[in-house]
Parts: sequence; structure tokens; C-alpha cells
Amino acid sequence: MLKPAQLSRENLQQRIQAALGKVPCDLLLRNVRYLDVFSLQWREGDVAIAGGCVVALDPGLKAHREIQAKGKFLVPGFIDAHVHIESSMMTPGDFEQAVIHRGTTSAICDPHELANVLGVSGLTYFLDASEHLKMDLQVMLSSCVPATHLETNGGGTITASDLLPLRSRDKALGLAEVMNVPGVLFGDSAMAEKITSFSDVPMDGHAPLLRGKELSAYAATGISTCHESSELAEAEEKLHKGMRVWIREGSVAKDLETLLPLLNVATSTSLGFCTDDRNPLDIADQGHIDYLIRRSIEKGIAPEVAYRTASWSVARHYGLDRGPHRLGAIAPGYQANLVLLEDPHACAIETVFLKGVATRELAPSKIQAQLTNTIQATIPQPKDLEGPRGQVHVIHVLEGKIVTGRQVLSSEDPEVARLTVLERYGRGGKPANAYVSGFGRELQGAIASSVGHDSHNLIVVGRATSDMQVALASLAESGGGFCVVKDGKVLERLELPFGGLMSQRSPEELKTRLQSLKRASLAIGCQLPEPFLQLAFLSLPVIPSLKLTDKGLVDVDQFKLIPVVAA
Repeated sequence: MLKPAQLSRENLQQRIQAALGKVPCDLLLRNVRYLDVFSLQWREGDVAIAGGCVVALDPGLKAHREIQAKGKFLVPGFIDAHVHIESSMMTPGDFEQAVIHRGTTSAICDPHELANVLGVSGLTYFLDASEHLKMDLQVMLSSCVPATHLETNGGGTITASDLLPLRSRDKALGLAEVMNVPGVLFGDSAMAEKITSFSDVPMDGHAPLLRGKELSAYAATGISTCHESSELAEAEEKLHKGMRVWIREGSVAKDLETLLPLLNVATSTSLGFCTDDRNPLDIADQGHIDYLIRRSIEKGIAPEVAYRTASWSVARHYGLDRGPHRLGAIAPGYQANLVLLEDPHACAIETVFLKGVATRELAPSKIQAQLTNTIQATIPQPKDLEGPRGQVHVIHVLEGKIVTGRQVLSSEDPEVARLTVLERYGRGGKPANAYVSGFGRELQGAIASSVGHDSHNLIVVGRATSDMQVALASLAESGGGFCVVKDGKVLERLELPFGGLMSQRSPEELKTRLQSLKRASLAIGCQLPEPFLQLAFLSLPVIPSLKLTDKGLVDVDQFKLIPVVAA
């Protein structure tokens, strides 16, 4: 549940006196058409703001500042229902600057990427940062660190006893995505302890392709959301079994178009929008939650439904629509996180308000990050990066999906590239070598990343093992990031020195560097439009169906390691 500071008597009186017209409001938006999310109607009138919240929707009030908004439209600030800020490659303060001007005034974040690298201190970093941001950042406490026993992380195992002391923090909202579905279904004691310890607060799910009795058993635990639906029938079943479905459109996992037929007036109270993993280039070029709204409307969703889904529906699920600082609606007593639109059909934003203040008037939030190099891997020789030969199991990348296909092909097939995951925390692990298809038969050189969900070991794809070695060494030197190598030379590199995940570069600088990285990946023959995050998900053993961790090739459907050579 939300644990806001109690309403002070002074603020209480300010709200009452301003609403009654006995004292001027701070801001008055006159003659604006505002969205009533409760009835899904546009209403025209004055929206009065005092003390950071909406206090009245009545005529005849005065304010210290007035904005004539006739012909414009006002909607509640957008809420990202599930996001890993680390995947934006930005620290929380820079993330705030990248998204608030696009209307995202709140987000529900799961810092399990940093937690897998740094342990509990990764969680406390985000809890601390959230208290210094201007946007409302709610923190779900990571439930699966590590995600499974089939990989090595740097943060060790976070237990229920580690999480419980954090529950009392102001921005701690609930239990983050429960990824260990087999652990839930087979009664793993550690997983059961976390669920029972957090059963009175929101618990997020992570159940890709789960159906039938197994889905019922999963939902029966009280886990109440899932952002991993990639098929319409799957999402429909989750919805009618009482789960909230967060429609995701990230940089790799793009489920919006598939799931939009599910969204209508009736279902909009049980659906929400999320980005999950969205890089700064896509945020800058396309948008954030505003992009999902815009695309939904373009595909035929009524604007009123889209804006409700992006705000009140998510706030209501997480209990953020209760208490003295309610979110998600334009009504008395709700926080004045608002988006003023020139055109609601195009989600054309004129001004964004946080607690009644235009975001362009707010100074940036600066959150410091520790920059200790967390890459402690011993870089192997090229010969150590050679996998077994012959007929082999091949991970098949599906563009725009984080689920993968699987093939049995010759290791010499021109569609097949080498894939290596190297444990990076100084535990002495040897490289795990396998094969992947989907990067393109013209691929030359190597592409490497220290972003390797969720344990974030080093991962590299390539043809020549000598180039793969150079790429791994480059990441170790820089403290992590992305790089592209050809003929033994680093063509382009983006350093992510904070945990091997984030940078303190500005969003504009990150955009420019990512554009250069993409050009470099095209230059070496990669056919994927987003190779870096696509690569990062190839080591995530909780997403079907074949993945590679530092411990070896994982058959996710069987939840076990299998040989690379096909029987």
C-alpha cells in the first residue's frame, strides 16, 4: 500500500479555503476540457489547483496565476505500470528528465537489474533516489534475485528477511515481478516465504505463456498482474482469471498491437500500459507512455479509454488513488499531475504539470551513482570461446520478442553465429558457449553487452572468436556497456559504468551514442534493428524457450541445463 506523508493541518485548511473561494488558488486552468476518468466523459470548466492538488472543478474561483485553456484538453499524468529504469541506461534523475516532459509523471519500477549486480544496496539506492525525485517513483521490492539457480549473479540471494525491513520505506509499494514460476507452482520454500510475507500488498507477476491450471494456481497465490503476455488468448485468460494485464511496448518486447483488441471501455479498468525495458533512443525518437497512447488511438482505441488506461486504472490497482496525495484522476483531492494537450487524438502535449507546477519550470533532480567497476571477469583466450561442433541446439531470435524459438542446425550453417556468456563477478567461471540465429547471415565481427538479463553477465555474439575476445575485454576495461568490434578493432562503444547498466551521460548524449552503435552494428552485417537489448535477453532463463546463461544452455520449458550438441 502507498505510505504517503499525512496531510498537514495547514495544507488541509489551504485546500478547503481555496475550494470555497475564501483564498486564491495557486493555479487556475480556465475553460479547459478535462477528462472525467470515472465516467469517461470530457467536461468543460475550470480546474483549480492549490497546495499541489486539484481542489475544485467549479466556476467563480480566483488564483494567483491563471491559464486560459479554451480549446485544449486536460488528462491525468501517465503512469508506467512496470519499468526497469536500468534498461533506459539512465540514472533515476536523468530518467525523470527524459520522460516527464512526455507526460509520464509516475512509474512503478522494479530495480532487480541493479539488485542482481549489487544486492540489497541496489534496492536501497532506488528507494533513496525515489525520495529525491520530483516525479512519483514507486519501488516494487525485487522478488527473484537471482531469477533462478541456473545462473550466477553478483548480488547473491535476496531473501524475504532481506526484503522485510524495506517494506516501511515511503516509496516501497509491494513485491516485484515473481519470475520463478516453477518455484511458485512446486512450493519452493523461499518463494513461498516471500509471497506470504507480502500477501497484504500488491504483488506483480511474470508468467509468459502460462495457461490453464498452472495459471490458476499462480493467480491463486494473490499475484495480481502480468506484463509478459505476448498472445491475445493468453492475455484474455489472465484477465478473466482476475489478473491485471499490463500491455507492454518496450524496445525489444512489442506486444501493443497484439493485445489492443482486448482493450475497450469494459476492460480498461483492468488493463494498463508499461514499457518494461525501453532504451533512451526510442524514448527520444518515439516517446514513452505517450507513444503507447498515441499508437493505441491510431489503431482505433477511443482516446478516453486510452487515457484512463494510462492513468487511473494503474493507480487504482496499486492503491495510489487513496490517501491525501491520490493519483490518476482530475478531481478534488487528487494530486495535480496533469497533461495539457493540444490534440488528444495525437497525444500532442503542450504542458506537463507535477503537483501543479509546469515541468519546464522545475530544476533537474540530481542523483549520484557509485561508479566502482563491477566487471571482474577473467577474459578468456579465443580458443576458449569455441563451442562444440556438429548438429547443435540453436537459439532462434524472434525480432520484437524476448521469447525465443529453437532449432537444430549445423554449427556451420551460415545463419548460425557463436554466442558466449561469461560470468563477470570474479567467481572464476569459464565461458559458456552455444549458438544463435537471427542476427543475420552477413554478420561479421562481434557485438557484446554487460546488460544480460537478469544476472548481467557478459554476453557476446559473433563469428570470429578473436573479435569476441576483443569485445569482452573492451567491456571489462570500461566497466560495462555495449560495443561493436570488427577485425580486432572496437568500432563503437558506449560505457555504462554504474553497475555495467547505467550511465551518467545526459539523455541526449545517450541517444547520440546509441545511434552510432546501431550504425556500427549495421556496418558489420547485423539485421536486427535493436541488437543490444535483443542480445541482453538471450541470457534470461525465465523466458521461453531456449536461453544461455554462464552455467550453460537452458531449456526453459524443462527448466534445466541441456547439452549444446543435439542428440
